[in-house]
Amino acid sequence: MKTICVGDLKLGDRLFVIAGPCVIESETLVLKTAETLAGICADLGLPYIFKASFDKANRTAADSFRGPGLKRGLAILAKVKKRIGVPVLTDVHEVAQCPPSAEVCDVLQIPAFLCRQTDLIHAAARTGRCVNIKKGQFLAPWDMKHAIAKVTAVGGRSILLTERGSSFGYGNLVVDMRSLAVMREFGWPVVFDATHSVQMPGTGKVTGGDRRMAPLLARAAIATGCCDGVFLETHPKPDRAKSDAANQILLTQVKPLLVHLRELHSVARRC
Repeated sequence: MKTICVGDLKLGDRLFVIAGPCVIESETLVLKTAETLAGICADLGLPYIFKASFDKANRTAADSFRGPGLKRGLAILAKVKKRIGVPVLTDVHEVAQCPPSAEVCDVLQIPAFLCRQTDLIHAAARTGRCVNIKKGQFLAPWDMKHAIAKVTAVGGRSILLTERGSSFGYGNLVVDMRSLAVMREFGWPVVFDATHSVQMPGTGKVTGGDRRMAPLLARAAIATGCCDGVFLETHPKPDRAKSDAANQILLTQVKPLLVHLRELHSVARRC
């Protein structure tokens, strides 16, 4: 298994954490959440990357909140990086977003719906930043080898692969835990996205979900022994979140969950 570096962090030898609110709602919320999460992970000895999106370009409805946009969003993420001292990750949806995002962010994330977009993957990889590719809900895990090849073809040498569930009929997702093992055979660190995996897409004007199941799926994924990192969207008041309210877990629930996941990861790697 390859070990990669993101900022000052070395990923691959310990369970690492990618966490934060779904979208940047305000500078205050982002900074307070990042500070809390960074403190939790420091206490537990877990490498931590802050996550938040400057633009949610794939909202269900056209009038849904999307975020502050590229310029303002990156300015806020830069403050997180400077004040909290942690690497940051954000989504990119268009080729033109990649260079400015890479000036601030340590990881550029390819959204699941865009994991086949060659030009976007190439643009992200050419920045030299780590590229986190979310496996599409429609994609078989073995087909992620083609996304990997798109990164390496233009010189990219730092890749994360993220499982976030697969479409199961209309309005539901399921997680095939075998996907983690399949993707890990490619040699890059694998991440499990616990909160997006409990989404219920297309259930109304906003995506539904069941956050109660996120900890359960996270524990199951880490217990496979094929998972190197966990991805969690979290919010101080999830029901009031402006995006993915049904799926984000309560910020105060993060530490006890990570305690369990750290223990499971340690046991699973010894088996």
